[in-house]
Order: sequence, then C-alpha cells, then structure tokens
Amino acid sequence: MYKDYYHLKEEPFNLTPDPRFLYLTPQHREALNHLLYGVRGRKGFLCLTGEVGAGKTLLCRALLNELGPNFHTALILNPMLTETQLLQAALREFGLQPKRDRLECLRLLNDFVLRASSAGQDAVLIIDEAQDMPDSTLEMTRLLGNLETESHKLLQIVLVGQPELRDKLSKPSLRQLAQRITVRFHLRPMSALETEGYIRHRLSVAGGDNVLKFDPDAMREVYQYSDGTPRLINAVSDKALLAGYVYQKSTIDQGLVRLAVRELKEAC
Repeated sequence: MYKDYYHLKEEPFNLTPDPRFLYLTPQHREALNHLLYGVRGRKGFLCLTGEVGAGKTLLCRALLNELGPNFHTALILNPMLTETQLLQAALREFGLQPKRDRLECLRLLNDFVLRASSAGQDAVLIIDEAQDMPDSTLEMTRLLGNLETESHKLLQIVLVGQPELRDKLSKPSLRQLAQRITVRFHLRPMSALETEGYIRHRLSVAGGDNVLKFDPDAMREVYQYSDGTPRLINAVSDKALLAGYVYQKSTIDQGLVRLAVRELKEAC
C-alpha cells in the first residue's frame, strides 16, 4: 500500500528471511564466519542460538547462499519429528526418496554422503527451531554425526534455536551430543547504533535511498520498542511506514513510530 507512495521497489521490512536484506553487524558477521568455518572445516556439529526474532533463520539462509555448488544442503524448519520422520525429512531435502524403515533410511543417507565425499562434495543438515525437538530426536542427530571416514565427518549438522536449546543440551541425558558441538555462537540483540544502520540498510535494499528517511527521534523510538530485536524492528517500522502513507508524510518521525507501537500493543 505504501510502496508506490514512497517509490519503493519492495517492502523493506518484510518478515520473510530474504538474505538480500541481511545486515551484517560485527556480531552477525562473526556468527556467519563461525558457521562457515565449522561447515567448511568439517567440524561435525555446530550450534547457533538467539532470542526469538534475532535473525537466526536469515543467517542460515545466508549460510546456504555462501556455501556454493560443492555442498548438498538440507534445511528442516519443523523439527517436532520422531527419529524416523527426521531421517525421512532430511532425505527429502537432499533430493532422495525416503523409505519407511529407519535402518533403510540410515543406509540411504550413509550411501549418499559417501558418494558426495567421493565426488569432493559435502553434505550439510540445518535444523531450525531445534529447541522444540524431542530428546530422542536430538539423540538421533548425534548418531548421524557418526557418519564419518577415518579423516573427516561426512555430514555437518547445524542446530539452530532459542536459548532454551542451550538449556536442553545441558541435560545429562544429552551430554554426549553436547560434547560433540565444537562450534557455538549466541546472537545478542543489536545496539541502538546498529538498529539505525539496520533500518537504513533495509530501506536502501528496497530502493528507498534519498527518498525515505526515519528521523533520529524515530530511530530512537524504534530501538526503545524493539530493544534491537530485528523482528520487532521490522514490525514497528512497517507499521510506521503505513502510518506515514496514511498521513502523507515524507519522513518518518517519532509520532508515527509511537502510533505504530500503540497499534502493535493493542493488537496483542
């Protein structure tokens, strides 16, 4: 609705995890580098955690884009699965036809990663929202880590989740899995300065350079509401742009952001 009014190519604060909109703060760049190091170095298990809306899924998409054609990748977004269902989902993501039997699924996966390794390629399994996985399914991921040669891991597994994932991995029953995770990173909220850079970056990607601005007070108001959480920044900024369109404002000011905040709180 406001896109034409502000002469934007697309909506800058869409909630979909589009890697083109990734704003690499120093910690987001460090997180991405940790993931790339772990996957390319065949470290086996990696873990990325952060609060709700911190940008974890977007970082995973960026990771997939960075890996290139020599990597077979599988991304599982709904991990509330049994052990067999997890195997079947992974096989489908790798482009294979899963079997009903768990042992057959394991055999298929083992054959696949061996063929990939022989061809000089790697396989990566990313499991998002991993804090929701049943303990038995998490334990299955540990067994998948046993797919290896004498020199390297055949399957790199990235567990992505909210802080509860760290709590879950600290349980004695999952200590064997926790001990295998050699690369870990926890995403923190952005600072006020990073929040301003984030807003400007997304406006620029959407084509809003020199056309649309948030004034300094509006930026501070966005940060105060969101506490530097990307998803909340997107939500309030999108509402503010809509309010700017309604009131025919060329610059987003503090009053428009406060109006957006009020509407979001009333909707809860």
